[in-house]
Amino acid sequence: MLLWFQGMTAFEPVALAVLALLLGSLVHGLVKGASGSAKRLFFFVWDGLLMLVCIVAASKAAALLSPSASKLLGGVRPPDKEVGTLTQLWYTFVTSFRDFALFRYGVLLLICYAAFRWPIAYLTAPIERFVYRIGSRSGRGSSGREEDRPVIPGSRLASRAIGGMIGAFHGVVRSLLLIAALFVYTTLSPSGPFTAQIRSSDVYNEASARLLEPVAGKLLDEQGPVLTKAVGDELQRILKRQYEIADYAIPDDIANAALTVTKDAQSDEEKARALYRWVGTRIAYDWDKARNYEQRGIWKEQTPEDTFETRLGVCIDVARLYAVMARASGLQVRVVTGQGGTAAGGYGPHAWNEVQIGGGNGSPVWVPLDATWAMSGDWFNPPNFEKTHIADSEA
Repeated sequence: MLLWFQGMTAFEPVALAVLALLLGSLVHGLVKGASGSAKRLFFFVWDGLLMLVCIVAASKAAALLSPSASKLLGGVRPPDKEVGTLTQLWYTFVTSFRDFALFRYGVLLLICYAAFRWPIAYLTAPIERFVYRIGSRSGRGSSGREEDRPVIPGSRLASRAIGGMIGAFHGVVRSLLLIAALFVYTTLSPSGPFTAQIRSSDVYNEASARLLEPVAGKLLDEQGPVLTKAVGDELQRILKRQYEIADYAIPDDIANAALTVTKDAQSDEEKARALYRWVGTRIAYDWDKARNYEQRGIWKEQTPEDTFETRLGVCIDVARLYAVMARASGLQVRVVTGQGGTAAGGYGPHAWNEVQIGGGNGSPVWVPLDATWAMSGDWFNPPNFEKTHIADSEA
């Protein structure tokens, strides 16, 4: 506990936030007195209980509604023409909501929480008004006015002292809730923004070690990494879906080029290989764009049309252009993001494609290809492709 008090004197963000909560609640309790502080604490606990009830009910309802919501949007398809940014965002949201279970559950949880919270707040309003009137009357005289309340020697001082104690308790509870929120954040996002600063705080370390880790530490250690990976994978899918929606419309010049490249192909595999060779030999790697991003953090977004016209692009640009040309040729294709092997023996961010072709027994299979690496060898479904290309998540 000594570390806790020592940490309170340190000028670091967590300690300052906790100190502000404690002092603010203490001062508010001293000003409001016993009745006002008790009323404020009651509503704080009351709101917390209502929130907990609504979250539990909303989680059950979201899980129940999720399958039906996905089926309801089964017929939604993006338009096959160029659309504006807002329309692209709308179709990205709708199709992601339909196809990605974790994202759908999160959205439904928020909707269901709002749906439960409003009627519960309406139904419990009489109780809140009753408590408010009781608290207000306790500080007034028989006429209902503050100045008519009988003055007992020392009563105001006692009221303020009791109010200060209640306020201090309220501040401790709010501080623990803040520490709990930070504990969950740092556990689920060990490499996230401000995680290092939070974990360097003596106040945070003392409170989490003594109060939170014995209760929730084991659970978060077991489930935290799983949940973090699931959320990260879902985010990657949504980002890829955004590209898919943006590239759904096929420009005429790209479509004509794709049909020209594949005009002599007799099978899906021959089409896919012909496009692989064309994209892999026509699009040069944009080293300036890569260096700008790696060294300066500057990212130049470009469409498949830009890549087609400039004949320049990095891996994601090459993969998106291949996907658009493949779809123009009647192929099923997808963009895959993940880690690709480097010349130094490590791995770095990379993007490639998977295209659907007929298997030996007539059943379609997905085969990988990397048009960005086409100049360095044959990267159309080579053996051990997965050893040099590690996908972030299932496509």
